[in-house]
Amino acid sequence: MLLTNLVTDKHLRELIKQARIGLNKRHFTQSAELTLILKDIDVKKGFSLNEIVSLPHKSNDESAICLIGSGDLAMRARKVGIETILEPQELDRLGTNKREARKLVRKHDFFLSDTSLMSSVGRSIGQFLGPKGKMPTPLPYGAPLESIVNRFQGSIRLRIKNQLSVSAKVGDENMDDSSLASNALAVVSALEKKLPQGEKNIRSAVFKFTMSGPAKMGALKGEPAG
Repeated sequence: MLLTNLVTDKHLRELIKQARIGLNKRHFTQSAELTLILKDIDVKKGFSLNEIVSLPHKSNDESAICLIGSGDLAMRARKVGIETILEPQELDRLGTNKREARKLVRKHDFFLSDTSLMSSVGRSIGQFLGPKGKMPTPLPYGAPLESIVNRFQGSIRLRIKNQLSVSAKVGDENMDDSSLASNALAVVSALEKKLPQGEKNIRSAVFKFTMSGPAKMGALKGEPAG
């Protein structure tokens, strides 16, 4: 079953509409965030999730990507717009600087790495990437970098570890309600497929912009609540 009876496109549009009420313009573009509250899952028994979801509509605030590599791969990465290129010598240096390594991991949503450097990544900064679920996607020689980067730029990470909720940035305030709802529904659908009982494990949903109040969906009837 792909769509939940609780969180439908109609419900999401109503939540987005409510979240926009009283939303004042700021000096920055506000992000839009969907939070799904879960139920009937024993997280103490080891249930976890680290899923990458490709959103149908890109926002202006694309996911930040770091590429680990050198030579031709690094050159191609710069051409497709990757700003952070981590070359082997820099990788070794980060392995001895925990503060910088943690900062790098926090700053980037996704990591890509030359396949030949994966073992070096594990030794140097794997201890910081692993707990965040951000170990790099390996890139074999000749990989179609442009299409891979394009996919990751329009993707988000769903991560559940020891909690009964999951939040995801699904766009920004400049996107129309239809696009935001479509992105949010993609998150719901992806999550359902990974939960033990699918839609039955979703209790409710909350939608908000960075500076807006939360628009909450009632847990029993699936009706939006202020």
